[in-house]
Amino acid sequence: MTNSQILILGPAASSYVRTARMTCIEKALPHTLEPFELGGDAHTKLHPWKRVPILRHGELTLIETSAIIRYLDEIGTGASLLPATASDRARMEQTISVINCYLYDSLVRKYALQYVLPMQRGAQPDLDAIRANVPTMERDVGFLDAAYAKSRWIAGETLSLADLLVAPIVQTVCMFPEGKAVLARSRHLSRAFDELRARDSFTKVHAGLFGAGS
Repeated sequence: MTNSQILILGPAASSYVRTARMTCIEKALPHTLEPFELGGDAHTKLHPWKRVPILRHGELTLIETSAIIRYLDEIGTGASLLPATASDRARMEQTISVINCYLYDSLVRKYALQYVLPMQRGAQPDLDAIRANVPTMERDVGFLDAAYAKSRWIAGETLSLADLLVAPIVQTVCMFPEGKAVLARSRHLSRAFDELRARDSFTKVHAGLFGAGS
């Protein structure tokens, strides 16, 4: 089945879609991004909770980013994106769970999207609501900063799936002023993010996505 086409369904700007695509590139897996109508009947049939990405590979359909990127890591070539030791794998799993359960909500839904969604409607963002969330954003960025203080990557000295989840979220957050300021104060996360955005997988997935300078 590795010879069949890998399809990643979802909008290019989604941080989780970007993570899936970065994983494909890290693992030398050619893939096609296939946008589709969010919330439509086709979406609901594939994912009852209407989330993205969705992966199709031959007869296999997968939902949920954690399952998708683990699958891609296993079928791709090159270095494994799972850490070699039990303790580092546990650190990776801890970060993935924290991102999925808490950080995506505070950093993307309650921060970045509070700018993006009004802008898409031609409206002004609610700056009071955004500023009210800044302490939570600082706490959650602090969690990542502390994680990167311990080692080169989230889970040791080699890149893992957790880092590929972090990269697009940090890119999204630092597009806006409060997020950029919080990142500037986060020395260890900033160092890791500089390494992440220099990787081929990051540059290819983000090329032209948010305009010049993104």
